[in-house]
Amino acid sequence: MDTMLLDQELWDVCLDASGNWAMASDPYALAQDVASEIKTFLGECYYDTSIGIRYKEDILGKLPPISLVRSQMETAALRVVGVNTAQCVFDSFENRELSGYVLCSTSSNQTFKVTF
Repeated sequence: MDTMLLDQELWDVCLDASGNWAMASDPYALAQDVASEIKTFLGECYYDTSIGIRYKEDILGKLPPISLVRSQMETAALRVVGVNTAQCVFDSFENRELSGYVLCSTSSNQTFKVTF
């Protein structure tokens, strides 16, 4: 499914060469949608305040169990229609900054990685 292309630096919509909204197609569209889900704080979406990661409640300013963070990331990725599996892998935790990626697979047997 197509989605509006977001600028990777600004995370904002952008235009194509003709001045129209730029669109992204699968598998990039799915990867972008997973990245958007991972960036969403619980309650941030006014149209559905039940979605999002519990950053304020459980993660930021705390030292939660790594299993909690992993579960939140994987659950967020699995909310994207077309994503069948999601596995969160952490690369490092330095200076209070956690980095890693979510490895996803789709119903059409494509895989992609979303880094954070």
